[in-house]
Parts: sequence; C-alpha cells; structure tokens
Amino acid sequence: MPVRRRTLTRVLGLALIAIAASGCKGQWSRVGFPAPVTKEGRNTLNVWYGSLTTAAIVGGFVILLILWSALWYRRRSQDQLPRQVRYNLPIEVLYTLIPVVIVSVLFYFTAKNENDEDHFANSKLNVGVVGFQWSWQFNYLNDGLSVTGRPGEPPQLVVPVGEHIRFYETSPDVIHAWWVIPFLFKRDVIPGRVNSFAVTIDKPGIFKGKCTEYCGVDHDRMLFTVRAVDQATYQRWLAAAKQLAASGNDARFSVYNGPAVPHEPTGNNQRSHQ
Repeated sequence: MPVRRRTLTRVLGLALIAIAASGCKGQWSRVGFPAPVTKEGRNTLNVWYGSLTTAAIVGGFVILLILWSALWYRRRSQDQLPRQVRYNLPIEVLYTLIPVVIVSVLFYFTAKNENDEDHFANSKLNVGVVGFQWSWQFNYLNDGLSVTGRPGEPPQLVVPVGEHIRFYETSPDVIHAWWVIPFLFKRDVIPGRVNSFAVTIDKPGIFKGKCTEYCGVDHDRMLFTVRAVDQATYQRWLAAAKQLAASGNDARFSVYNGPAVPHEPTGNNQRSHQ
C-alpha cells in the first residue's frame, strides 16, 4: 500500500475512534457537554447550540465556495489562464452585511441569556458560598447553619429540587471560582466582593463541583458535591444538621450567626463564565 494511502487510513481510523469516544454517555448529542440539571443550564446550552450550528453552516458554506472556485476556475491548460476578475461590488457588500447580521443575532441571544442569568427573583433559600484556601464553606443564611469542608474532606451542599436558590459568593484570601459541572455555569469568588447568581435545580442527584481558578498549591483539593433531594428529605436533613451544629459533635457543622443577606456592593462586579 502506498505511503499516502496508509497515512490516510490511519488518520481516518483515529478520527472514527475520537468521534466514538466523544459520544460516550450521550454527550455526543450535546457536543461534549454534560446533561444540564438546571433551567439556567439548559438556556446556556441552547445558546451554545445556536452558536455551533451557525458556525457549522458558515464554515460549510465557505468550504464549498473554496472547493467550487478551485475546481471550476482551475487552469485547464498551460496556455490559457482562467478569466481574471478584479471585484464584484454587490458580492462584496453582501459578504460584509451577512457577517454583521450573524454577529448581531448571536450577540442578542448571548446578551439576553446573560441578563436572564443575572435577574434574581425572590428566593426562600439563600446560600453563602465562602471559598478559602483550601476548601469551601456553605452558609444557609436563613437557617443558621454552616457546612465547612477541609482539604481531603470535601463538603456537601444539600438543597431541595425545584426551589429557586440564590448563592452569594465571598472569599477571605484569593480568587476562586465555584463551578458545579452540570449547572453549565460558574462565577468567580473574589475577595472584597459579593458575587451572586441563582439557579433552580430540577433533577435529583449528586453533582460534582470544583474550583476552576488556580488559587495556589492545593488548588486541586478544592472539591465539593451538591446533593439535590426532594423537599421532605431536605427538611429532615436540615433538622438533623442543625441539631449536630448546636451540639458541636461534628466539625463539619456549625451554627451560622451572620447576616441573612450579605451586603452587595454597588456597581457591576459579576465575573461569570458560561
């Protein structure tokens, strides 16, 4: 087999393996994204679908134009050149206006989704997220409870399904970033600021989370989990956790005596990655 044919066969084989591997757990249908477990995550994924579909259409159209031009107007003999053209004003206006329209539409839906992410309705459950070197503390602001992790002992945040939950993020040391993977959303935790966001979890389960802002030597140990349960299970857990906090018999749980709603500085200080 010629060398070129062997190389082409290997490249195609590797491409098929890569496509098959990326399709594990149904993620191929979501272009590699995990299944969202929040309403906000689905909105973000829809924006990504729109952007990716637009990019695929534009890219495919450009490739077809290149191939068509290269084949149709190729040099057919040594003595005759293809017809030479300088410019075509209508076409130049067209390929200037079309990208402007495409970018404007994508910008509109992106900005709309970001505004929806930062529009906070009244929440019965408010949670303070404190990122510190090298773990996390979750303060149930309306229930007088704190859950604190330690390096090597990640904390678990227990929340009810179907409840609109607002998070307030702070840090006493350096910048962190609080990311629950299937939320498809993360926001920086910045010293001296209170960043905020809200989600509604609509699927029960245990979801992994981590810090995604390099914050120092033990950055890789800043892990946690979020457990979403039904309302009755959540109320039972909350009552038991508050009893443990009052007794002082479990270092993970303590009584929270801070404000019900952390002070939010004026100005737009949100740092989000969607």
